[in-house]
Amino acid sequence: MNNANLINQSTAEQGFEYYTPEPWPTLARQLMGGICLDPASNTVANANIKAKAIFTKEDDGLSQPWHGSVWMNHPFHRGEQPCRKNCKKKACVKRGHHIDKAIPGNVDWVNKVISEYESGNIKEAVIITFCNSSEGWFLPLLKYPQCFPNGRVHYIKEDGSKADSCTKGSVITYLGKRIGEFHRVFSKHGTIKVQFGLD
Repeated sequence: MNNANLINQSTAEQGFEYYTPEPWPTLARQLMGGICLDPASNTVANANIKAKAIFTKEDDGLSQPWHGSVWMNHPFHRGEQPCRKNCKKKACVKRGHHIDKAIPGNVDWVNKVISEYESGNIKEAVIITFCNSSEGWFLPLLKYPQCFPNGRVHYIKEDGSKADSCTKGSVITYLGKRIGEFHRVFSKHGTIKVQFGLD
């Protein structure tokens, strides 16, 4: 698998971590007045995100309660169930080992953030994902305001260098009530889309 596929397809499975570059974290903090929680993070990533609290891989952010204003750049993965006895999955052949715990997928992270927002547990959230508008996991995000960046977002690798082989566009989705402020803050950096309502 080439580097572009590693970024675009299944970074969690490959064990690679890609962090969000500027200006997106700064814009999110400006919009929300700071970030209370990053539920899919580590200390390296949080040096740039500057969330007051983070959940790491070891914390299992999907199983935790979320609160306040949230930033989310989740591990990109299609999701995978644990291996059965005598597993012959192609993914296991590629990675050279089997898995005994489920790997969460994009749908798990997207459903979690929407559920936490719609239940009132979190006040608002800014999410960055690949713009996979035909995928089932992406469809629930379409009803929320979104910013389509001017140009490709090139994520940051663990060593601090730019991962410039990304072949897909990204989108920033906002869950919150201050849509006008979202437009004001993010529109200089991309095209804003909001759901059109009929009276």
